[in-house]
Amino acid sequence: MSAPLLRLPAKLQPLWQPRRYKVMHGGRGGGKSWSVSGVLLAMAAQRPLRVLCTREVQKSLRDSVHRLLCDQIARLQLSGFYTVTDSEIRGRNGSLFLFSGLLEHTIDSIKSFEGVDFVWVEEAHSVSKRSFDVLTPTIRKEGSEIWMTLNPDMETDEVWQRFVLTPSPDVWVCEINWPDNPFFPRVLNEERLRAKRTMSAEDYAHIWEGKPRRVAEGAIYRHEMEALYLEERARDVPYDPLLPVHTVWDLGWNDAMSICMVQRGPQDVRVIDYIEDSHRTLDWYVAELEKRPWRWGADFLPHDGRARNFQTGKSTEQLLREMGRTNVQTQAQASGVEEGIRALRMVFPRLYIDRTRCARLLECLKRYQRRIHAVTHEPMEPLHDEYSHGADCARYVAQWLPAMSNGRAEYAPPPAADWRMV
Repeated sequence: MSAPLLRLPAKLQPLWQPRRYKVMHGGRGGGKSWSVSGVLLAMAAQRPLRVLCTREVQKSLRDSVHRLLCDQIARLQLSGFYTVTDSEIRGRNGSLFLFSGLLEHTIDSIKSFEGVDFVWVEEAHSVSKRSFDVLTPTIRKEGSEIWMTLNPDMETDEVWQRFVLTPSPDVWVCEINWPDNPFFPRVLNEERLRAKRTMSAEDYAHIWEGKPRRVAEGAIYRHEMEALYLEERARDVPYDPLLPVHTVWDLGWNDAMSICMVQRGPQDVRVIDYIEDSHRTLDWYVAELEKRPWRWGADFLPHDGRARNFQTGKSTEQLLREMGRTNVQTQAQASGVEEGIRALRMVFPRLYIDRTRCARLLECLKRYQRRIHAVTHEPMEPLHDEYSHGADCARYVAQWLPAMSNGRAEYAPPPAADWRMV
């Protein structure tokens, strides 16, 4: 059949040219999804194609581009060619559009998509490293392509780091925003102008100009983290040999264990290093600590540091002492999460965090969020997710701070230049 009439923004014309990866990013109104849906439908009308439309989490077709494709079928007058069902879209020439979430798949289950010609990853900013690592080697058919559309969320998102910041030669990257779209609707432009008048400059730049955020929008410590970066307190923080290094632990075995290494200065709190891992033995963490040639202070544990392991009959506190960590302190009782959040907020103005060694901790603090009520949309308790372990550890730092010694070493080397002024 003849190709349907399809008009695209000039920036998106390369969609017709073969490339293994195509990444389109920008703010609202750029026409990314509208153009991609139209091009894929037009291509599939010309020759038999299998197209997988996916995203990180898809609970139902309402969470997919199914509705958008249906609208495009009607607009392009392809209703006689495509048959739409609740789970797929089929063309008369054998073309097939499938819909699936990535999170639900394993390496084995995703093998059913090996014969796919095109993958459209919608909302690619939310796709995890694990999902990309599973998806990309699975799509292996000769000439197959992976297309991604996204309104950037954060600059540390996997898709941004993997494809936008450091693209390989087989990646086409296109930034497209509302000024690049000649079909930008008047009513949407009125919404944009209203947003520019009422939104903060950062929110407007993120939503309408496609600029990635440095801190997640709903982060519990959003304002504190923005101040940390603005005041350049996320920076290189050197070890000071005049101050002991204390460790603060968030215990976890089946999930993440995290350890902050902290020096308490005369007027500041310095997190100079951070460890986070899972399914490791306690002696592994101690060995990692002992690799650092530092003068150690105390090891501070949460209240469950006194809980005895049913296999060994010993607590984490006991085991650490047996491994040579002699100054171990444990909370007498569990502390409230909200109490700890308030304590950390009070400490934040004095907090310095090493941007390299503590990159994972910074990421946790930037993304630590509350659960949102499904009906009222009110914020509730903090989420327990991959970012909560680091945030919990930072919370314990604030709560243990009064107990941390900043006692000086017996020797006094020549004073070094103030590292905060470098």
